[in-house]
Amino acid sequence: MAGQQFLATLADHPWFEVTVLAASARSAGKTYLDALRSPGGAVQWFCTEPLAEKFMGMVVQSATDLNLDALDVVFTALESDAARELEPLYARQVPVISTASAFRYEEDVPILVPTVNTEHDALLQRQQAGRGWKGFIVPIPNCTTTGLVITLKPLQERFGLQSVIMTSLQACSGAGRTGGVLGLDIIDNIIPFIPKEEEKVQTETKKILGQVQDGKVEPLPVGVSCTCTRVPVLEGHTEAVFVSLRRPASLEEVKEAFRTFAQNRPEMRLPSAPQHMITLREDPFRPQPRLDRDTEEGMSTVVGRLREDSVLPNGIKYVLVSHNTKMGAAKGAVWVAEVLAERGWIRRGK
Repeated sequence: MAGQQFLATLADHPWFEVTVLAASARSAGKTYLDALRSPGGAVQWFCTEPLAEKFMGMVVQSATDLNLDALDVVFTALESDAARELEPLYARQVPVISTASAFRYEEDVPILVPTVNTEHDALLQRQQAGRGWKGFIVPIPNCTTTGLVITLKPLQERFGLQSVIMTSLQACSGAGRTGGVLGLDIIDNIIPFIPKEEEKVQTETKKILGQVQDGKVEPLPVGVSCTCTRVPVLEGHTEAVFVSLRRPASLEEVKEAFRTFAQNRPEMRLPSAPQHMITLREDPFRPQPRLDRDTEEGMSTVVGRLREDSVLPNGIKYVLVSHNTKMGAAKGAVWVAEVLAERGWIRRGK
């Protein structure tokens, strides 16, 4: 699903032109349209956006034999094991922007979220020098981490953070189509455990909000505790967040921090950027994934139910909705590539 979302995002992109599609040996040699067909003949295109005609007849190449000579950047949407094998092959020559977790926890690899930790691109010099690569690997976070760090960053900047507790209600699309959530398991139900998800979110949040020191990221020294669940929603992750701030803040101060976050950052002027990193809802029945996930084309994190918390020191609590296959996956990765192109890491044209 993330791979298809890449094509939906890049179909009319003003900077990037898709010239090669690559996949496993099962699809290599077929046109993309034929590679999408099920044995019964159904075209398994799952994005709400239509499949662009220009991609239908492109012949899919083998991911293991990909010719990189004419490419400026590779976008990958791979399972972690495949990413561990293939992404270094590509990074020897060209930049790789990845949705996979395979390299997120390496010391010389930044997990980038535009406006949140763009300056972590400083790690790329160490990555290239240490690995002997002309390119590099930059993964985006787990889709559950994305909305969380976007809302925590303005709080960190204005008030400081002491601890974070989060419970997620994650959409089924986050599990993908193959090997995802079975309909009979999720209908009329909540799955209370997603393997490895909580550890990913906890580790990634502290890394993304940390600081680059001596060629690596020093994680933010705060406690982060998560419970991650799967719910019968198609797209849009909902998260209930409880934050202990380092200094007291009124709800109006917190609202102002959310509303103005990243307002004047250069990343916000790029093609895939939203107008607002955070959209605040005053209606106590919002946000809802069905109503709010597509805010600003799925790129704005929507926050509501902002309240004081009487248990945590300097506590606040809120609910967020973040689009897991747009900002949390392919479209967010394309925005990262735009940022790196602007900052000189990805060449633009010949």
